[in-house]
Amino acid sequence: MKRLAIAIAVAGLACAVLAGCASSGQLDGVWINPEARYRLPLSNVLVIGIERDATARRIYEDAIVAQLAARGIKAQVSYKLLPDVGPTPPPGVQRAVRNAGVDAVMISRTVRMSTGIRITPAYSNGPIGFHGMWSGAYSVPPNIYTVEDVAVETRLFHVKDFVLLWSGFSTTHPTSSMEQTINDFATLLIKALAEAKVIV
Repeated sequence: MKRLAIAIAVAGLACAVLAGCASSGQLDGVWINPEARYRLPLSNVLVIGIERDATARRIYEDAIVAQLAARGIKAQVSYKLLPDVGPTPPPGVQRAVRNAGVDAVMISRTVRMSTGIRITPAYSNGPIGFHGMWSGAYSVPPNIYTVEDVAVETRLFHVKDFVLLWSGFSTTHPTSSMEQTINDFATLLIKALAEAKVIV
């Protein structure tokens, strides 16, 4: 009974993958409960994005719900039931989840953010082939840029007793479009759930 509350309570960091932007991402690790097959596949899911930015949270939850619906799975956003989800569990969260009439709840939160430097090497060449393509030697200077990695953990609980069914750890790389970020993340997540046969 306390597992859902604990899962939300540890989410003190803002879910930057929802408020930030990423055009690409990858799943670094996936775990599925060996006993989950007795509770799968799921047919009705409540989606929770733990995020201080209300707009980002709504876009995220809407995106996940839309992708689940495209697979014929019922899903609900949580922002209508739990408008104040943040770093601490809102009052009555378990009651609200049970009253939603779903068989599972999916929670996503950021666990780590890091910034790194990438360098593409310099390149140079002389005039070769077909008269050097009408040009002489040329060179391209090295390109130095920074990238931000955002690690996100997603957990899926069965509502009957809040047993953890599935968890995934993913990394995304920010760019400039919040909506594209969220849609890319949703696609990655839903694909992983389908491959694990958590959903059909």
